[in-house]
Amino acid sequence: MNVEHEVKLLVEEIQRLGSKNTDGQVSVKFGVLFHDDRCANIFEALVGTLKAAKRKKVISFQGELLLQGVHDDVDITLLQE
Repeated sequence: MNVEHEVKLLVEEIQRLGSKNTDGQVSVKFGVLFHDDRCANIFEALVGTLKAAKRKKVISFQGELLLQGVHDDVDITLLQE
C-alpha cells in the first residue's frame, strides 16, 4: 500500500464531500466519509489512512481513532490541500 498515494486520494475525497468551515478550511464529518460508496471502493482501511494523514499533519480530528457509529459526527479538517 502506497501511503502517500492513499493520503492524496483522501484529500481529494475530503474536498469532494466536505465544505468550508468558518476558518475557511474544508471539513467533512467522519460518517459522511465512511458511508460514501466511492470512498468505500477506494480505501480498504479508511481509519488507517486517516491516522497516517493525521500523523503527516494533512488533516486533523479529535481523538486518536475514529469508529463508525460512535464518531460519525466528528469533523475531519483538511490542513493541507
